[in-house]
Amino acid sequence: MSSQSKRREMDVTNLMMHDYTVEMINDGLNEINVEFHGPKESLYEGGVWKVHVRLPDTYPYKSPSIAFVNKIYHPNVNERSGSVCLDVINQSWSPTFDLLNVFEVFLPQLLLDPNPSHPFNRDAGALMMKDRKLYDQKVKEYCERYAKKETITNSTLEGECNDEDISDEESGSSDDDIAGHGDP
Repeated sequence: MSSQSKRREMDVTNLMMHDYTVEMINDGLNEINVEFHGPKESLYEGGVWKVHVRLPDTYPYKSPSIAFVNKIYHPNVNERSGSVCLDVINQSWSPTFDLLNVFEVFLPQLLLDPNPSHPFNRDAGALMMKDRKLYDQKVKEYCERYAKKETITNSTLEGECNDEDISDEESGSSDDDIAGHGDP
């Protein structure tokens, strides 16, 4: 257990040394929030997310759980909970990986190469396969609305928006109205 605790400490320290903003949850290393910037030359460029990381007791032998705290529109991220599909990370996880790999390789790759065939967000997956231009537009709208530095500063794990902030197309849409409506 001691070596696993030391590994957690090293991984978190390594993130901070690479200029990631890290917030400890409950003064421990089992749960942290990390500020994550969308990868360059992607639809998510310019976006800023708070990413909640939960390290299991058996970390690094078991992969961390990862969830976006503020909203992101992506086929492999649950829109309501922000959870990243565990299949995506578990397929390639190895104890040789560390948290820096998660933020510098795994998450950027996830955002650069979404898999709409096995979606965690069915609306995003369907829209991506049906109308890529409309999908791209919706991703950019989410980035503008939810992925700003001031948004993550005020967000919590339960979510940063009130129910009234959720528009009709986000709360229950059909394929015909996925595009949504512009903000008033």
